[in-house]
Amino acid sequence: MSQTIGLSKSKYCKGFQCPKILWLDKYKPEVGEDVLPETVLANGTMVGDLARGYYGEYKLVEFTYDKQAMCDQTRKFMDEGNENIAEASFLYDGLYCAVDILHKDGDGWDIVEVKSSTHVSPIYEEDMAFQNYVLTKCGINVKKVFNMHIDNTYVRHGEIDLKGLFTVEDFTYSAQTRFDAVEQNVAAIREYVMDSNERPKDIDICCQTPYDCAYWKYCSRHIPEKSVFNISRLQLQKKYELYHKGIVSYEDLLKDKSELNSRQELQVETSVLNLPDHIDKAEIKAFLNTLSYPIYHLDFETYQEAVPQFEGGIPYAQIPFQYSLHIEQEDGTLEHKEFLAKEGTDPRRALAESLCKDMPMNVCSLAYNMSFERTVIQKLADLFPDLEEHLLNIRENMHDLMIPFSKGHYYCDAMQGSYSIKYVLPALCPGDPELDYHNLDGVHNGSEASAAFATMTAHTPEEIKEIRNNLLKYCGLDTYAMVKVLGKLKEAVSD
Repeated sequence: MSQTIGLSKSKYCKGFQCPKILWLDKYKPEVGEDVLPETVLANGTMVGDLARGYYGEYKLVEFTYDKQAMCDQTRKFMDEGNENIAEASFLYDGLYCAVDILHKDGDGWDIVEVKSSTHVSPIYEEDMAFQNYVLTKCGINVKKVFNMHIDNTYVRHGEIDLKGLFTVEDFTYSAQTRFDAVEQNVAAIREYVMDSNERPKDIDICCQTPYDCAYWKYCSRHIPEKSVFNISRLQLQKKYELYHKGIVSYEDLLKDKSELNSRQELQVETSVLNLPDHIDKAEIKAFLNTLSYPIYHLDFETYQEAVPQFEGGIPYAQIPFQYSLHIEQEDGTLEHKEFLAKEGTDPRRALAESLCKDMPMNVCSLAYNMSFERTVIQKLADLFPDLEEHLLNIRENMHDLMIPFSKGHYYCDAMQGSYSIKYVLPALCPGDPELDYHNLDGVHNGSEASAAFATMTAHTPEEIKEIRNNLLKYCGLDTYAMVKVLGKLKEAVSD
């Protein structure tokens, strides 16, 4: 049996989260969904490649689908006296792992697991424990087990300093104390996956932790369309507690509202009782009275890098590369301005200068969830002292279009409990094709925009032209959507 179900370290971690993930991977992969953002994969690859040089020169075990060949190459490198081996591969009883860095330590070896995160999560400890188990079973004298991850206090000055970028933590004790548990987990996972009959397994918090499961929709297909899992701002743990108590549907929640706050009650009651739109005209008018024309509707697009590419950069900083600006006059006249940085360059200075040119001081600006835009502007002001006064003036004169919705002053059932503009917009302007993000080409959301810009240099000139056009259309729609939402607010309070 043990030879039948092979487990790599990634499959082991999947099975540790929930063995049914591996069962579905094997027997029903078509019911799964892609839940891993492209940028996560890109960051992980870049960090892993860079980390290989942390201890100096190294030998790389080249990937091949022939795992035994990789193991043989690893053994050859070890026998030749190499002190650092990247992707060192080991196979024992169908259990396979490729160690990110195998580092020579006296008469033994250290396992170094590399992660692109800035902290060590519990699942990483299971990953390291699995590697320690496999190597030990292969007869390797494992001296230490380390996790190497990004130090978020690192600031780039000049060339990348690997010792500064990465921090290395000792998890030897954690890995060793899990040795027997790994063996038991492997047996349980294999026993579960070997059975070709689908076993009933209820959903639980493991469906979302440590990672979102690709099979969530499949395993939760018995849940009503509107359920406790759709309740806005309700903690995940609380959702599962209610579910396991049999409080699942909106009707269930309506009978027992003790677990909900006033906004959540409004979401449930509006849906179940078919209540009319909740519109607090006084509060909406008060918000509108804080605005003055012309109104500068502003939206940024940013991306994040695990490894800062530019001087003064820090890991995972939000780097703005694009903005859209719809300037609305009191009579409804619109003017559109935009900026999109050149791919492959540090976009920050050019964007900051363009923003100061396009937005005069002391004008009323409007953003949706302005905390994000204000943070971006603050970072730019800190970076460019000569532009600080102008940038901070823009920041201080900014208003938040999300307020009437986040405060519950305007709510309708179509918003599904959310005050994200991606829900508010179709709720207020249903069926308008010009406001449908699905009608865009290539870029439909912020994550796709970030990935598109971050990877643009890998494309041909023709492809770059198309990607840039897609980015401009997407970001432009974001601010045009704000114009439309503001218009709906004004309509709601007009007498």
